[in-house]
Amino acid sequence: IHPDVACLVPERREEVSTEGGLSVVGNETRLADAARRLHDAGIVVSLFIDPSEEQIRASREIGADAIELHTGEYANTQDDGQEAQLIRLRQMAELGNGLGLKINAGHGLTYQNVSPVSRIPEIVELNIGHSIIARSIYVGLQAAVAEMRALMDRARMDTRLGTSSDD
Repeated sequence: IHPDVACLVPERREEVSTEGGLSVVGNETRLADAARRLHDAGIVVSLFIDPSEEQIRASREIGADAIELHTGEYANTQDDGQEAQLIRLRQMAELGNGLGLKINAGHGLTYQNVSPVSRIPEIVELNIGHSIIARSIYVGLQAAVAEMRALMDRARMDTRLGTSSDD
């Protein structure tokens, strides 16, 4: 028995939550070995990385199948800064997709900020935990998941229709 997918994520003991992406650049040999061992066991390899061209290209080079773009900077900025981070996420998702990587994203996504990220067509999976669990205290887990899913689905539909509803 083994997982279908393994996402390699950097963690420091003192972190409550991951503060940034895995540094693939500079650790290629070690990560390529880990990816090879996971592949040999029939496990798809994903890397949790910052949305940067260098990290994405290095992820592809070491044999990753997928990347999860760290959305923390997007989630932690406001106004024009958030729009700039969204553009960055979109550009890096396009790059990774063009290199043949499956594109996932997550960290700091909430009911208030998930829709714009959901509209990026190259992103096929969003990893959202804290916000859903916190909401579930008030409405229950099933309703909390359904609310988040509805926001994501509506954003995707807006993209397909070429509209942008108010979230």
